[in-house]
Amino acid sequence: MYKSKKLLVIVGPTASGKTNLAINKALEYQTEIISADSRQVYKELKIGVARPSDEEMSQVKHYLIAHTSIHTPYDVWDFEKDANTAITQVFEKSDTAILVGGTGLYVNAVLYGLDNMPTVAANIVTELNQLWDKNSETILEELFIKDPVYYNVVDKNNSRRVIRALSVIRQTNLPFSSFRSGQKNEKSYSIEIIKLQPDREELYHRINARVETMVKNGLEEEAYNLKENCHLKALDTVGYQEWWPYFEGKISKSEVIDKIKQHSRNYAKRQVTWWRKY
Repeated sequence: MYKSKKLLVIVGPTASGKTNLAINKALEYQTEIISADSRQVYKELKIGVARPSDEEMSQVKHYLIAHTSIHTPYDVWDFEKDANTAITQVFEKSDTAILVGGTGLYVNAVLYGLDNMPTVAANIVTELNQLWDKNSETILEELFIKDPVYYNVVDKNNSRRVIRALSVIRQTNLPFSSFRSGQKNEKSYSIEIIKLQPDREELYHRINARVETMVKNGLEEEAYNLKENCHLKALDTVGYQEWWPYFEGKISKSEVIDKIKQHSRNYAKRQVTWWRKY
């Protein structure tokens, strides 16, 4: 159906220039952009997630930015469905669609597909999130008992993956591993990937400068207004979590800023490692 269509995928670490390049390419191809950022999906998060500016978003239509709430469970399966819908909508108007973002798991979901997972009731996910916050070991023990195969391969510090697996188990009474086929979906359109990777010194300079700009633009106030929601998984992220001890009077503002810079650099390093396989 879309053999003449192309998905242009722009990836790279944070602060590598993805947004600017995507907008320029979108204007060149007269098309629209689908964001693949696991934090920009939340409407309550703006400065701390480096959401494109209002001016940038007025130049080109963006999909999957600020389209759900931090109070609504949202994961890679939701994203895959929403992203594929958006790509189809763009292809109705243009021969090229642009996917841009730094969340490797989200980009992979679009490029290679995910296993077909059953829908899980929201109350199951909510209960598991609450249990994880109280005692993660209880959750891990239940996963080990009900699906030792997946227990042995999952990152046990990744609450989202653990909870996702156990929520499917509770919903279906079947092992989560039984739904993981490992088969990848074939795409009906072509894919071109552009990977941005500035040298490390330049990248770290950009990250530090971006954090300073975020603070000047009101990141502290944004985080303060969200502090009552600090227990939510959506806020367990760089740029926000560093502020909670500060609001409790435990560290200084300069320490917060230094920690955001450091954690952002660490995140960029992990992204660079992820994108090496592209």
